[in-house]
Formats: sequence, structure tokens, C-alpha cells
Amino acid sequence: MIDQIISHNGVVQSVEGEHVRVRILQSSACSGCAAKQMCSSAEAKEKEVDVLTHDAPRFKVGQEVVLDGHLSDGRYAAMIAYGLPLALLIPVLFVVIQLTGSDIQGALWALGTVAVYYIVIFLFFRNHLQRRFSFRIREKS
Repeated sequence: MIDQIISHNGVVQSVEGEHVRVRILQSSACSGCAAKQMCSSAEAKEKEVDVLTHDAPRFKVGQEVVLDGHLSDGRYAAMIAYGLPLALLIPVLFVVIQLTGSDIQGALWALGTVAVYYIVIFLFFRNHLQRRFSFRIREKS
């Protein structure tokens, strides 16, 4: 399967060292639809993205750029953010309920397990994930 590239147009907001902060317009899938004025589900939001690149000095504030990311990165991020915590939560919930007979204890243990999961991700894998999920920046042609 070929990995698709997702591209966003943006404007450079600041350049500091190897960090380029870019403002992008993140739009929903239907925002390009001709009927979006009559549809309440079309929405777009401005986001700021911090891009780590060795080429940062060549970008200037106000410059139009393109950010490229891989669709597979999004899938991997969703698995880490939602899939794995759910895969932890459900078994812990049922095991603790079976062992204690208490739904409240099961829920507390399950939520505690997910909280510990996110703390471990933050403390030990933050830098790895930041490198893994970085956008590539290029000048708009």
C-alpha cells in the first residue's frame, strides 16, 4: 500500500532556531463542497503547527509554505491515542469487576490504568513521538 501525503497550506508565524511555527487552516472533508454555505457540518479551524527543521533559517515570517505529512502517521497517532488505551481499559474493567464484584472499583482501576498509560507516554515517549509525527515544510511554489 502506498502511503498518501496530506498537505496543508500555511503561513509562517515565527522562526526560532530550528523551529518554524506555521498557521494552517484545518478544514473538514466537506469544506470544499459547493453547498457548504447551506450545510451546518462544514467547518474550518485555524491551527498553529510547530515544525522542527534544520532549514528553518531560510523561512521568513509571513511566507506562504506547504506542510506535508503522511496519512500513516495519522493512523499511528490514532492507535496510540485511542486504540491502545481502549485495549487497556476494557480488559482491566472486566477483570477488576470479576475479582471484586464492584463496578465502581472496576471503573476506577480502568480509568487509573489509562491515566498511567498517558503519563508513561508523556514522560518516556514524548520526544520519540514528536520526531515521528513531524510535518515536513517546503516553500509554496
